[in-house]
Amino acid sequence: MTQPAHGTKQLELKIRGYPGLSKFTLVIMNRPAPVELCHKNMRFLITHNPTDGTLNSFIEDLKRYGATTVVRVCDITYDKTSLEKDGITVVDWPFDDGAPPPSKLVDDWLSLLKKKFQEDPGCCVAVHCVAGLGRAPVLVALALIESGMKYEDAIQLIRQKRRGAINSKQLTYLEKYRSHHRLRFKDSHTRKNKCCTM
Repeated sequence: MTQPAHGTKQLELKIRGYPGLSKFTLVIMNRPAPVELCHKNMRFLITHNPTDGTLNSFIEDLKRYGATTVVRVCDITYDKTSLEKDGITVVDWPFDDGAPPPSKLVDDWLSLLKKKFQEDPGCCVAVHCVAGLGRAPVLVALALIESGMKYEDAIQLIRQKRRGAINSKQLTYLEKYRSHHRLRFKDSHTRKNKCCTM
């Protein structure tokens, strides 16, 4: 029997009365639903990766939350053409599963968010890895920390919505991470931080 993909379970069933078909394997998808996280003028949608077979429901989820940008941090498992036809931009920044992101990727992620949330405060940016429990939540945690949230509070907020998110290696990385306040937005007229309640 092959190893099941992350976030799935395999169940072997034996069939009687069907010559040549002694058993078959049923794969049961066991992945968490997408979750929305809101803080100040930022909205994130953390999700697992779709496949070409689940792409239509993935696109519907993105539309329901108003996400027009998807950051894919895992290997490619679907063709992004369908998303682009629906006006959704897909950005590919893969990094190793279970690991913290490289510093160049962090810089690119924060630059993307700064631009998106300055141009359209309250817009939704989707981010996914394979199961939506490691790489994607780490990037959202970095954004929350860069907006002024304490690392402990960022982890707690994410884990309230996404149980089991962020492994111990990633936790250590986030604990040591030092914010440069790159996502603190100021109103150009009043010089006060912009804040949007969701």
